[in-house]
Amino acid sequence: MATSERPLAHAPAPDSEGTERKSLLRQLGAGLITGAADDDPSGIATYSQVGAAYGFGMLWTVVLALPLMIGIQTICARIGRVTGKGLAANIRSQYPVGVAVAFVFLLFLANIINLSADIGAMGAALKLLIGGPAFVYAASFAVLSVLLQVFIPFATYSPLLKVLTFSLLAYVGAVLVIDVPWLAVVKATFVPTIRLDADYAVAVMAVFGTTISPYLFFWQASQEATEVRITPRRKALRRAPQQGPGAQRRINMDTISGMLFSEVVTFCIILTAAVVLHAHGKTDIQTSSDAAAALLPIAGRFAFWLFAAGIVGTGLLALPVLAGSAAYALGETFRWKTGLEAAPRKAKLFYTSIALATLLGMALSFSPVDPIRLLFWSAVINGVIAVPLMVVIMLLAARRKVMGRFCIRRGLRIVGWLATLVMAASALVMFATW
Repeated sequence: MATSERPLAHAPAPDSEGTERKSLLRQLGAGLITGAADDDPSGIATYSQVGAAYGFGMLWTVVLALPLMIGIQTICARIGRVTGKGLAANIRSQYPVGVAVAFVFLLFLANIINLSADIGAMGAALKLLIGGPAFVYAASFAVLSVLLQVFIPFATYSPLLKVLTFSLLAYVGAVLVIDVPWLAVVKATFVPTIRLDADYAVAVMAVFGTTISPYLFFWQASQEATEVRITPRRKALRRAPQQGPGAQRRINMDTISGMLFSEVVTFCIILTAAVVLHAHGKTDIQTSSDAAAALLPIAGRFAFWLFAAGIVGTGLLALPVLAGSAAYALGETFRWKTGLEAAPRKAKLFYTSIALATLLGMALSFSPVDPIRLLFWSAVINGVIAVPLMVVIMLLAARRKVMGRFCIRRGLRIVGWLATLVMAASALVMFATW
């Protein structure tokens, strides 16, 4: 081991993340929020579409995606915790700056499109619930999200994001109020029937592309790096390797819990659409609000209310993750002051990026551009950057110059590369069937 990697004589005390008894919710953080944000309104739209179109025939994708999602997000979290820097900062330090700039530009563009879809869906969902002008609600959600991120300290804001994850339980509740043929569900989940046609292949790609998304990589790594900065006694593991065992246990529990929660919700959304919509011939769902509205005459008011309210709740969670991940990536690439814990006057460009991304998304949601077309282009952009980005992530995580003694081991390396191969296959299918 290199001398620079040994604990110093006055090394910081081990961080309490692995030694103190805390409630489960207090120990969960970046992984929980990342997993929950994956089920954003545009994701709900995708899962509703495939459930309505293919019934139970897409449930197997959730089981396959879960370990891949856990693997790649755990790797991203470890990069942030070990180095004390986000993904963009690590990419810039190890590769030509143009590589980082290209990733960040495409990420920013894709996130604006996703923000547009989410903001529009939230406005439409609230209109379904209480009536009134959807565009006013959409604008209010966008402005509220920016104000919370800019003026609420991260230490206060983070628990709020955790609370918002409970909004996703609405989709578990929706399953509980409909009649589900569980025997058929279990069979379709674990003994899938694969269809060899282009539309089915594109639907599979849509599920994987929505589940394993670049903005989640940047967000979780940056949040781990932020926690290093703001948590007393917590240091980057390269500087304080004695904190490693506790940190890795906490990251594993946090990430597994967050991704499992995310995929349970994804399963419930697809299942609800399959039972209620596909079984009744309603296969042309376009948006998440379309799915909620279609539930009303078939499944009843309670299921409709749960589904629509969930769109609003998860949207409030997803907006800061989408805008924040883009801002972190920009700031780390161009070496601005970053972090939701920073005072606005000290991180003007960072907070300006958050506001700009959110407000551009809001403006795009008011445009006459077809929201389904926007989501298609978002999927294309994410498909372009996901695979090379995942390759870079895997190389960073295995590089001793970056990770020191904390280079990922064989098991996690296999899962990470398998996730990369699955995303590469999905991207190839997308372009081949375009």
